[in-house]
Amino acid sequence: MDALHTAGIRFAEALQSGPPWLEKFWISVTSLADPKSIFTVCFPLAYFLDRKVGVSVLWIGLVSEWLNVVLKWFLFGERPFWWVHESGLASKELVTLRQFPVSCETGPGSPSGHCMITGAALWPLVTALTALASRHSRSLVVNLTPFGAYTLLQLAVGLSRVFVLAHFPHQVVGGILAGEWENIRSLHPEPNTHPWARVFWAPSPSLEPPLSSISVPQSACSCCPGAALGWGLQARTPATCTSGFFMAAALALLLSSLALHSLVIAAGIDIDWSIRLATKWCSDPAWLRLDTRPFASICRDTGSALGLGLAAGFPLHRGEPLDPRQRVAGAVLALVAIQGLHRLFQPTDATLWYGTSFLKYAAGPWLVASLLPWLVLSLARPRGSPHAE
Repeated sequence: MDALHTAGIRFAEALQSGPPWLEKFWISVTSLADPKSIFTVCFPLAYFLDRKVGVSVLWIGLVSEWLNVVLKWFLFGERPFWWVHESGLASKELVTLRQFPVSCETGPGSPSGHCMITGAALWPLVTALTALASRHSRSLVVNLTPFGAYTLLQLAVGLSRVFVLAHFPHQVVGGILAGEWENIRSLHPEPNTHPWARVFWAPSPSLEPPLSSISVPQSACSCCPGAALGWGLQARTPATCTSGFFMAAALALLLSSLALHSLVIAAGIDIDWSIRLATKWCSDPAWLRLDTRPFASICRDTGSALGLGLAAGFPLHRGEPLDPRQRVAGAVLALVAIQGLHRLFQPTDATLWYGTSFLKYAAGPWLVASLLPWLVLSLARPRGSPHAE
């Protein structure tokens, strides 16, 4: 592995020796592709494009992030910004590398969560946009634009992670390929017959047939392996499940994470080894963030699953369709509300931070899937009308 790591260090050096303007570009890409963006940006936007697509994005995001945490616990991947010192390479050879505020992640490095989670969670949105493009144009170039943009994004994210010394190249490739374990099934789930399905997936007249029902050829998934997990999980989006299912899923994710954590500790393995190395070799202690720790991801995933349960169990609207203007208004309100929510009350105590993070991510899906659609419909409803048409 030392030879592989050394080659990765040299590749990172080559990237960092590029034009100065590329530095801001790579840092912007790695920041925008943070897995948190799936929960706070992509989910609200996708939900108001098509409700089922939005829930698919969130569900795939939380499941793939949980899988990523488990893989990192057992693969013990190094990160370049500490390995170059721990291995002694920096003292034996001339190494010209720089750290950045986004470099000092505290979890293990393999596989890359940015590539694995973003690649999987964005796949339903790619298929929806491809369907929308094919509905309005017969041009092959136009129809392939969403998939082309998705592929370029994956490539840019991978290179940006190497540039900021968060990952070695083989960890980036591992993140992209992590979805290959999931057997690809049909993209068409069972019809939504449960009463709660109409809350999440009420049809929109301007989006008939639903974007989420359009299939994308399997060859597209095969030539971009990172989409395989997204494809496989999209077919298993819990479209007909009650709030009890989502709450049980949240509990299962939490308890299984705690059980695996305890199992690793009982086996005599130091599970916090990466936190100590990141703390030791980070150039600026202010760059160490709690939200890069594995349990921050667990809080995000379990909270979001619980939030889907709250939206299904306590709906404020009956699934009335939104017209295009209402969807745009809802998306804007959702982005503002979610961003504002996550800026509120950010404690420094780790235990309190984990608790507030869990509550924020639990509130997010309820805001997006229940409160804000009701608010938009209420504001657009004519005065004196007891219900929407």
